[in-house]
Amino acid sequence: MGLPKIDLPIFELKLPSTGKKVKYRPFTVKEEKILLVAQQDGEAEQEILATKQIVNNCLIDIDITELPMFDLEYVLLLLRARSIDNSIGFTVKDPDTEETVELELDIDNVKITKDDKHTNQVKINDDFTLFLKYPNIDQFIQIITMNQEDPLMNYFIMTSCLDKVASEDEVHDFKDYTNEQIDEFMENMTGDVVTGIKEFFETMPKMRHEIKYKNQNGDDKTFVIEGMRTFFI
Repeated sequence: MGLPKIDLPIFELKLPSTGKKVKYRPFTVKEEKILLVAQQDGEAEQEILATKQIVNNCLIDIDITELPMFDLEYVLLLLRARSIDNSIGFTVKDPDTEETVELELDIDNVKITKDDKHTNQVKINDDFTLFLKYPNIDQFIQIITMNQEDPLMNYFIMTSCLDKVASEDEVHDFKDYTNEQIDEFMENMTGDVVTGIKEFFETMPKMRHEIKYKNQNGDDKTFVIEGMRTFFI
């Protein structure tokens, strides 16, 4: 006779990007092992791959490659809080005194920050508007594994967010066009359009939290946690 199969509870959360409700189950020992291995490795790519595997295992009936990175980070945050503990203790080194400081993070206090100026639309001219999308986890993996000295890296990041270009009468989805056609289109863009795309990235929602502490000199300091660092510190 085999060991009994234990049914896991099912919970519901709202995705920050859309407000859509999705179902998830908590971590099991399997996901905790994945998290521990990634923590020990300390490599950015392994941390991203661990995030992808854990969220993919725990979310129910949803394609995680369609989610922006900050959605995945938020889901992992909630999974960690509901499955293990909502408190994470860790140490940092103060940059001024070199002392080791013990800090504690309450996951329930971490939020997705949003810039009021953020928009996914960039006006090209009086007729056409460029619509942008958030890079998904597979695109993010490509970005972090690229040679950081590659002069085309910023261009790849920029084109990875292209969704569609539209006027009142027509809509063109970039997924329907080749890389060569997209390159030709982008070569005709003005500096204002490129600036608009950069602002899209600079103001896009992100997971960010500040922890205040005093160093041994009595100075008030702030330790900032952004993105997946919440889980791999």
